[in-house]
Order: sequence, then structure tokens, then C-alpha cells
Amino acid sequence: MGFKCGIVGLPNVGKSTLFNALTQTAAAQAANYPFCTIEPNVGDVAVPDDRLEKLSAIAGSKEIIPTRLTFVDIAGLVRGASKGEGLGNQFLANIREVDAIAHVVRCFEDSDITHVEGKIDPLADIETIEANLEKKAKGQDKEAKETLDLVLRALELLREGKPARLVEVKPTEAKLFSLLGLLTAKPVLYVCNVEEASADQGNAFSARVFERAKSEGARAVVVSAKIESEIAVLAPDEQRDYLEAIGLAEPGLNRVIREGYGLLGLITYFTVGPKEARAWTILTGTRAPQAAGVIHTDFEKGFIRAETVAYEDYVNLKGEAGARDAGKFRLEGKDYVVADGDVLHFRFAN
Repeated sequence: MGFKCGIVGLPNVGKSTLFNALTQTAAAQAANYPFCTIEPNVGDVAVPDDRLEKLSAIAGSKEIIPTRLTFVDIAGLVRGASKGEGLGNQFLANIREVDAIAHVVRCFEDSDITHVEGKIDPLADIETIEANLEKKAKGQDKEAKETLDLVLRALELLREGKPARLVEVKPTEAKLFSLLGLLTAKPVLYVCNVEEASADQGNAFSARVFERAKSEGARAVVVSAKIESEIAVLAPDEQRDYLEAIGLAEPGLNRVIREGYGLLGLITYFTVGPKEARAWTILTGTRAPQAAGVIHTDFEKGFIRAETVAYEDYVNLKGEAGARDAGKFRLEGKDYVVADGDVLHFRFAN
């Protein structure tokens, strides 16, 4: 499933540095994992998941295939964005094509790197981009009146200068709401680019961004783009040594990828065997037949049952045989909602 997260940001906030680190990571992964592709403005990266290694070890899998998430570098924001400049049609088209937005905000001071507005204020930067997206969204009023109830609820927020993603949408309204195409309805991950010394816990600037994210139901993560650019080109062993030396448990990009995954409401299930241990991406709330369809449409059409073992049971009981003996092996039907971490084997009719 092709889920995309677009990266946006004002000039000199570290967006390009962060994206370049992502693409270098993707390039390194391409040597080890299938399905990792490289394009100039696209980083197709594996989603870090330690569970795969454990499942593979138990099953004796020859190959590990992680699930993936695509990050798209969205250019088009330039000096003067606060006055409506730099938001061309291509920028808006690119925003529409992604499922979520990773908004890189500058949370560091550096006299050698000028800020387009002359001062470091991450909340003002956020509002600059939100204001321009809202301006574009308001232009859809006339067309959107056909879906009056949803539109009025969205417009009430937009007129207060708030993003449309704050509209309370019932599950039955979700599809219709998405069809409105409101730019500020996209879920947002704020990526706080901090100085190296604050890469673990963040700083006062990032704390303000986290508060804003919490107030609007968004997500936020701290990362040092400078550190990420340095470790992206290192071999895995060298990465671990570097991170240990500066007191970090993992690359910040891992957190960005995982948060982007969570932001999109995605979960992972696994298929495990001697040939491969593989992760598959589905939306939260997906039923078993549709989860099977992610592997192949024939699996969904001919779905009979899903042989199911929860991840913790699979690991604690050392695989499928142990799960069977302990009564933790289940046969689930068409109405079963797949849980994150389920180890599944689908039965289907040809």
C-alpha cells in the first residue's frame, strides 16, 4: 500500500538536510531490502521494527522484508511565504497527493544560518504555512456547499484560523470529508529540528511545538538534522558506535519514520515462514479479508480463515507449534479486525 508523507518547511529550517538524510538511508537500505526505491524527491524507507528480527530468528527465515513508508520532499516555500508568495500550483498539487504532512520547524539558533523572518519562532513558522493552506482551502467554499454540514463545520474552524483537521468527523463521514480535499485536513507531524546537544530531549523551542501539537491532536518529534546527515552515510556498526558516543539510543530518523507511520493510522501484521519474515501495512480497523488483499487480491476474494497468533504469544511460546499447544492459535473469520503485531497465515479458495 502506497502511503505518502510530504515534508514541508520554510527555507533554512533543515528540511533539505533532513530529507537528504532520509534518501541516503533509503539508498543504504536498497542494498539489503527489496522494494526500496530512489527518486530525486522521494525517500522510500523501511519502517524500523525490532519484532521482525525476533520472528525471523524463531522461524529460521532466510530473508527479512520490512514494511515501508514513502516521504516526499515538497518544494515551493520561499522567502515571502507569509505574504502568500511561493505557494504555486505545483506545491498545492503535491500537498494534495500525500496522506499526511511532516512539517519541519527550526528549533535551533545559529548566526551562520539566517532565518527568513529574522528570528527563531517555530510557532510563527507553523502559522505561516497553516495560514496559506487555509487561504487556499477557503477558496473551495462554493464547491463544497454540496456537502453542507461538513463544510460548515470546517469553515467555522477555518474562519477562526484553525486547521480543518480539528473537525470532529464520524467514521461514516470520513470518506466524504476526504473528498472535500481541504489542505489543512491533512494530519500533521511537527519535526522539531534542534541543535546537536538537544537531540535527545529537545529544548525550549521544541517544547512549545509539542504543546501546540498536543492542543490540536497532532504529533511532534525531536531530531537533529545535522546528526542525521552525518550518520546516514555510516555503516550500521559505525552508526551504533557514533550514537552511543553522543548518548542516543537510535537515529532520530527512526522516530520520524515511526511517528509518520502512526500519524497515518497504520499498523503492521506479519507473515512468517522459512522463506521470509515479512511485515505488511494496513490501516487500523482493517478486517481480515482486506488485510489478506494487501498480499494479493485473490487472497481477499477467496478468503476463508486467518490462522492467527498474537505477536507476544508467538515470541513467548517460540512459534506456531508452541502457540497451538498453549491454545493461543486461533482461526479468525471475515469479521475479525486485525490487531497490530498479529502473525497471520491466510486460508483462501482458488
